[in-house]
Amino acid sequence: MLTQTTTRRFTLDEYHHLIELGFFHENERVELIRGEIVQMVAKGTAHTTCCSNLIRELARLIAGKAELRCQDPINLPSGSEPEPDFAIVRSAADNYLSAHPIPADIFLVIEIADSSLNYDKRSLMPPAYRDIKMPLYAEAEIFHYWIFNVAANQLEAYSEPYQDQQTNFGYRCKRIFLANQSVEIPLPSSPSLNLSNIFPKHTSD
Repeated sequence: MLTQTTTRRFTLDEYHHLIELGFFHENERVELIRGEIVQMVAKGTAHTTCCSNLIRELARLIAGKAELRCQDPINLPSGSEPEPDFAIVRSAADNYLSAHPIPADIFLVIEIADSSLNYDKRSLMPPAYRDIKMPLYAEAEIFHYWIFNVAANQLEAYSEPYQDQQTNFGYRCKRIFLANQSVEIPLPSSPSLNLSNIFPKHTSD
């Protein structure tokens, strides 16, 4: 006889308590997505290179205008605590010692994808960028969400979160920027990011 099983969901406080207890291994990368603890996949070399390039360029461009957080948690009202590759947030007096940034603090969330962007529900893959993360950020009313699609060598820039009549969340506007273009960072001063300095450059033998 088959019995129906339910997934155990955790609150943010419970999740934080597990972290404090050392429940996860030191190098284990996990996120809390809608109350579920999800393991994150290992980063490939292209992902790492793109991340290093972004650290260098973004830190220079937003210095004195906002704070750059790299693979650090953000708190969302859906019972989620994702750790995006980057979040550009408002400066805080205590540098977010008292609490992680919330949507009202966030100018931009950035993810780097160096493999498939689709979520395979038959595997133990982590939340995918388009199918899981995008609605999550849109529901939280984070106005700007970027995916550096390393496989396609392009930036997908999403903006204007909305909810449709079926209560699905997404972004109204999607713009594609190629690796030889520039894009404005959504800050009041609109600094320009040269994408040719970001995407990994493949060398031939």
